[in-house]
Amino acid sequence: MPDRLTRIVTRGGDGGETSLADGARVPKTDPRIALMGEIDELNSWIGVALAHDPGAAVRDVLNLVQHDLFDFGGALAFPGAPILTSAHVARLDAAAQALNAGLPPLKEFILPGGAPLLGFLHVARTVCRRAERGAVAALGPDTRKSAGAYLNRLSYFLFIAARA
Repeated sequence: MPDRLTRIVTRGGDGGETSLADGARVPKTDPRIALMGEIDELNSWIGVALAHDPGAAVRDVLNLVQHDLFDFGGALAFPGAPILTSAHVARLDAAAQALNAGLPPLKEFILPGGAPLLGFLHVARTVCRRAERGAVAALGPDTRKSAGAYLNRLSYFLFIAARA
């Protein structure tokens, strides 16, 4: 792949605007730009959790999730680009059900934490919920449905992963 990012510091955003992939300039306060940041933050927290060895079952799913989120963030930069599909949601739903199948029934609320990995999974879960709210605010009804469902399932998966 050829080098495409030859300049990292462009100074183009110094005035409070940024560019989408199609060249359109939008304010950095635009809900779509805010959602891109939330997805990036979520992906970073998942990376922190992965760095703490969550075990093969969780690691394999979160590796795929990181790619999904990276693609999702990129698609947000291209107005009209497909974002996430029902197949993405179904894959994550199946992973959550499989991981949850071996756990005892939940009888009480769980406080986040207990060990670094568990804390990081819970932070990722709460950032995921914020991103879900951001998707509802930023996206149209068609893309909102699949993106919202994906982020909803991901937050459940992260909760289950912290229990597992």
